[in-house]
Amino acid sequence: MEDFTVLKKLRMINLIWIAVYFLLGTAQANEVCYETIGCFSDKPPWSGIPGRHLFGLPASPESMNISFSLFTKETGNLSQKILYNKTSTLQNSHFSPLRKTRFVIHGFTSTGKYGWVVELCLLLVNVEDINCFAVDWEDGAKCTYFIAGSNIRVLGAVLAYFINTMMKTYQYCPSNIHLIGHSLGAHTAGEAGRRLQDVGKNSPGVGRISGLDPAGFGFEGFPEMVRLDPSDARFVDVIHTNAARFPLGYGMLSATGDIDFYPNGGKNMVGCIDKATPETEHDKEGLPREVHSVGNCHHSRSHEYYRYSILYPSGFLAYPCESYKSFQAGNCFPCSRQGCPVMGHYADQSRDKLKKSNQTYYLNTGPQEPFTSWRYNISVKLNGIKRAKGEINIVFHSKDGGIKEYQIVRGNLKQEQIYSKLTDVEINPESVSRIEFVWHKQFFTFFWAKLGAEKLNLIRGQDGKKTSLCGHGTVKSGVPQTLTPC
Repeated sequence: MEDFTVLKKLRMINLIWIAVYFLLGTAQANEVCYETIGCFSDKPPWSGIPGRHLFGLPASPESMNISFSLFTKETGNLSQKILYNKTSTLQNSHFSPLRKTRFVIHGFTSTGKYGWVVELCLLLVNVEDINCFAVDWEDGAKCTYFIAGSNIRVLGAVLAYFINTMMKTYQYCPSNIHLIGHSLGAHTAGEAGRRLQDVGKNSPGVGRISGLDPAGFGFEGFPEMVRLDPSDARFVDVIHTNAARFPLGYGMLSATGDIDFYPNGGKNMVGCIDKATPETEHDKEGLPREVHSVGNCHHSRSHEYYRYSILYPSGFLAYPCESYKSFQAGNCFPCSRQGCPVMGHYADQSRDKLKKSNQTYYLNTGPQEPFTSWRYNISVKLNGIKRAKGEINIVFHSKDGGIKEYQIVRGNLKQEQIYSKLTDVEINPESVSRIEFVWHKQFFTFFWAKLGAEKLNLIRGQDGKKTSLCGHGTVKSGVPQTLTPC
């Protein structure tokens, strides 16, 4: 809660500075105008205030070389280049107004010509009959962070202009549009969505925006106009993966959507080992080097989680909780009758049930691809020797040969005692080839001692459903005991 208190204070300070700026008129605002998309000023809150004083005027669309690569089922592994200001390139493409449309937008120093942006579009087109645009603004993103942060205003305006062209040319409904943006790309999506809200009173606005770890530096604590917020689309879902070491993390800490997901607490992702080195504390832009080092893995996990959520939706179930600490303690387990949403691509399937905005959801992920995890309460009733010292483990075997072992308890073990632990398992217990009980003795335990699982209960987090398995007899230390339905 201390982090959110700091955010409120920071937001208040920024609003005070904006008011002072306008009242005193101490700075002369500058402005640039570009054909078809309008003018851009450096007035607050865009620039001229603490936290955004280095954000200047945005570059032109031509200098950023903005382009859209269209992927459909007809294009296969290739794409068609679409120019936002040449309607003929859209009309002569495989774009279909009968399909839903998704835009994928990269962030700082990245590209839309290859890499995760193109891979995500290819995957989406493979599993859905949609139009998918890979948005490229590499020439506007590979500069200083502050210039790139300013350039997203023009990129957002170009996106809005292009979508408006679709609406005019095909009577295309913007509610069928989904913007998926990572880092600065998330705020770009917000800018486009905000502009499309102003197209007309009869416009329903963009259907959905998915913010993948929205950039925090220069956006956290600032007015909604400059950042992603719930009003930018009919539904806004956000994944936070690098809200670390406030305020130095790449991502935003505060909730900024209708539904906000905080996997692994939202700060540091399991499986990432990035570390900053003391001898490179600051970079040439004046930003702490740790931001770049930590962000390489943790920041990118947001779009990796999103990609795998398309293939394994049940492996990213998230729980409503007041805090990650409370989630870890098991206070939000299992899901209520209302159900829990899944983080990522299918998060919108829960929006009718979860109408309240700024809801926070927590989950743990696996450390390696595909990062899936299923939360279960695992309890074991022991059979065998009356007393022993050691540890009890449950082993899950997947159908493809994978093995995952989870410790339930370690220490003094007693016959007929029930031991339980809330566990995030990386192999779905409902699709395993077998489940085993195994124990390992410690010193002062007789070498001939035997234990077994009289009964194993698995309580599923999704709905509290219980599955029971039984062991037969006892086994020596280190010898697995296969469990079968009771």
